[in-house]
Amino acid sequence: MQAIELSKLIGKDFATCFARVEAGQTVRVLRNGKPIAEIQPIPPRTPSWKQRPARPLTLGGKAISRLILEARGN
Repeated sequence: MQAIELSKLIGKDFATCFARVEAGQTVRVLRNGKPIAEIQPIPPRTPSWKQRPARPLTLGGKAISRLILEARGN
């Protein structure tokens, strides 16, 4: 984790600071050498369709994978 003085956060260090956050790092902001804040990257959001449990595809109440295996004679 990088620490940066609040006074240095303005100017070219500002862009450097946020480039580090974009790269996944956390930056601690200091005032007079004391930490006052942390800037953290926002975690990527999982799409809603990945949050739901997978359900097997069915046809007539039977799983399609089972129907395929039966058709193949397995």
